[in-house]
Amino acid sequence: MRAIVCSPSSPDRIEFREVAEPEPSRDEAVVAVRAVSLNRGNYRRLAWAEDGWRPGYDLAGEVLHAAADGSGPAVGTRVAGLVVEGAWAERVAVPTRRLAPLPDAVSFAQAAAVPVAGLTSLVSLAHGGLLLGKQVLITGAAGGVGRFAVQLARLAGARVTAQVGRPERTAGLQELGASEVVLTLDGAEPLFDLVIESIGGPLLGQALGQLAPGGVVVSIGASSDEPTTFDSLALVRKGGARWYALTLFQELELQGAGRRELETLLALVAEGRLDPQLDIQASWRDMGSLLRALGERRVAGKAVALID
Repeated sequence: MRAIVCSPSSPDRIEFREVAEPEPSRDEAVVAVRAVSLNRGNYRRLAWAEDGWRPGYDLAGEVLHAAADGSGPAVGTRVAGLVVEGAWAERVAVPTRRLAPLPDAVSFAQAAAVPVAGLTSLVSLAHGGLLLGKQVLITGAAGGVGRFAVQLARLAGARVTAQVGRPERTAGLQELGASEVVLTLDGAEPLFDLVIESIGGPLLGQALGQLAPGGVVVSIGASSDEPTTFDSLALVRKGGARWYALTLFQELELQGAGRRELETLLALVAEGRLDPQLDIQASWRDMGSLLRALGERRVAGKAVALID
């Protein structure tokens, strides 16, 4: 079968290769993949990954072989799921605890955009507890995770401030539920009960300074590649304020999250209450151009590749 693998000597460091068919464990279903999405973690790793490494987290498709232990969807079921690596392939073995059936109203392209961005947002927001009436800041809000987080925080009743890096990246965020869209935190008025932070560097330091007593910053990335300095004593004086570093797959295990939460997100998409924010769709044969668009921050939301 065909898959996209890392190839350091090739354009965009990727190429198509013939690889072995998946060999599923008893709790894994084999999925015939119809669509995959791009995530910044894979983009960044491709810059240094070894030859033959296989990228890809998100996928949507149809169950080709059901899990041997009977734990997952039946053959022929339309599904979405996520794997630690290797989703950019024609067929993939997916743990059934991270595999959910698709409602009829959700397309493969929409579904492929949901798992990583949606679940990262969901488990990050969970660290804020009950969000009704709370002040929530989401940095890097124009990206895939950011746009999901804005919507989910608003659905939970929070007042959302969305931060973006450039004026043109503000488009559509208020329509998704942001009460305010800002370029910097300079002069920011509210103290935030919860911050979902993906930029790092000086912005993270500012966010820590803007926490309300008992508030929490959840770090999900550091796209600026800059160091952070902050006044630790000021944080201590905020009375229980904390900073939490989150890695998705570890967090899913810690919270016991996966299939059920993915089913909830897909149901919200089917009901029209959650928009996957598909900005670019193309054939997986154009994965190089999709990766360049992601790296140059020309994707407002999600980029999805269709397996053809």
